[in-house]
Amino acid sequence: MKRKILLTDCPDAQGLIAKITYICYKHQLNIIKNDEFVDHAHGRFFMRTELEGRFNDETLLADLDDTLPMGAKRRLVAAGKKRVVILVTKEAHCLGDILMKSYEGALDVEIAAVVGNYDKLEDLATKFGIPFHHVSHEGLSREEHEVQMRAVIDGYTPDYVVLAKYMRVLTPEFVSAYPYRIINIHHSFLPAFIGARPYQQAYERGVKIIGATAHFVTDDLDEGPIIDQHVIPVDHSFSAEDMAKAGRDVERLVLTRGLRQVLEERVFVHGNKTVVFK
Repeated sequence: MKRKILLTDCPDAQGLIAKITYICYKHQLNIIKNDEFVDHAHGRFFMRTELEGRFNDETLLADLDDTLPMGAKRRLVAAGKKRVVILVTKEAHCLGDILMKSYEGALDVEIAAVVGNYDKLEDLATKFGIPFHHVSHEGLSREEHEVQMRAVIDGYTPDYVVLAKYMRVLTPEFVSAYPYRIINIHHSFLPAFIGARPYQQAYERGVKIIGATAHFVTDDLDEGPIIDQHVIPVDHSFSAEDMAKAGRDVERLVLTRGLRQVLEERVFVHGNKTVVFK
């Protein structure tokens, strides 16, 4: 018996849940869990169905194609571990949280490698038995550096690339190589305080909450579809440095939580928004 996840994204129509679940029944598949959502503003239907049984992917998908409305998108993916490569610079808190949760089994992920433009976090990665690659950016153009980065990343054929406080802006060429497969943690409650030094921006604005945002990377800086967010309260007594210290806990929480949702195939990208089934 295998377990797979059926992901359906299509124009809304009457009876879709019944039609899809009947096809699963016809294929003698057991539905473990089912979630659905209708975006009434855009007339779009989303459904995530965990299935167990003996699968004939080709005939199952063909039956769905015969049943679903025109313009439907459907995927059948294996449940279980996905492979990631993590990109880092110098800050350890987000990488450390992912490594620890993977080690404990709290995050079902295969960390294939850690790649850094500095070597500061090599010792942390190797303590968990994860290969570390130092690909320095010094003396290279952004494009030359990314060619070297991609050579390392692609050698591991990851499902996703995770930016765990990787503090370099990626070129459109790099982003297009991994469409909606690059997950970033931004140390701000987006769309506020986009770009560099968001805690300094927040301090200067006198905000009363600070937060972090996990999102997919697109060509628009810090404006890709949002996966997860969280905030904590602050007040006038917090300096910019105090905010940054408090924010690190939020950053690692949000990145790990957002990554888990993506790995478990709970996230649909719809335009520049997401539908996330908790």
